Amino acid sequence: MTTAEGAGDAGALPARRPDVTPADFERLDMRVGRIVEVLDFPEARRPAWRLSVDVGPLGVLTTSAQVTRYPRESLLGRLVVVVVNLGVKRIGPVRSECLVLGAVDSAGVVTLLEVPEGTPLGSRIA
Repeated sequence: MTTAEGAGDAGALPARRPDVTPADFERLDMRVGRIVEVLDFPEARRPAWRLSVDVGPLGVLTTSAQVTRYPRESLLGRLVVVVVNLGVKRIGPVRSECLVLGAVDSAGVVTLLEVPEGTPLGSRIA
């Protein structure tokens, strides 16, 4: 079924976004990081964790992430992919310095991208 055919279905995938150039894509700085701290975030409008992510030579960056399907214990120490050059954004009391990447299903549930153990922190994603 194509996106257009499924447009009226409640569980349909959203329409494809407009094309970007390779130069647009290359401007994103995606890196491998390790979650080193997971804190509660009771002030969040939607359930979320406050995360600290070690990105190797770039240091430890903070963010919040709506990845509450993962218990704290399974997030701590996990390797993730983060975008590090989106600028700093305030999310309530959280200074968001990176964006943790994952796949989002039709219900808004996020599944984190997998990174093999042993991948060096700070490695660029291409």
